[in-house]
Amino acid sequence: MAHYLLQVGYTAEAWASIIATQQNRLDAVRPVIEKLGGKIESGWLAFGDYDLVAIVQMPSNVDAAAFSLAASAGGAVRSIKTTSLLTMEEGLSAMKKAAAAGYKSPVKKAH
Repeated sequence: MAHYLLQVGYTAEAWASIIATQQNRLDAVRPVIEKLGGKIESGWLAFGDYDLVAIVQMPSNVDAAAFSLAASAGGAVRSIKTTSLLTMEEGLSAMKKAAAAGYKSPVKKAH
């Protein structure tokens, strides 16, 4: 399965509800992710632009997008960012393919 980094920012109203109920949102969304064939590997509350960060496994980009769309449509999320992650082996394979791709930059290299 593919890995994804989820970064979620909640609305003020969502935070008010989460604080009032002291709810673990990973537990709340786990059934949704599992219904889409995925699995939550880990997650954290965070400071900064995003309030929750999680690493999830999903069967495909379509399944990851489906979760992102569902979360966005729910109204509690002010922002969500889903980033596809590559293993080191996948990254090295991509680098090998890039080196052999034959791409020619329109910008001249400085000498």
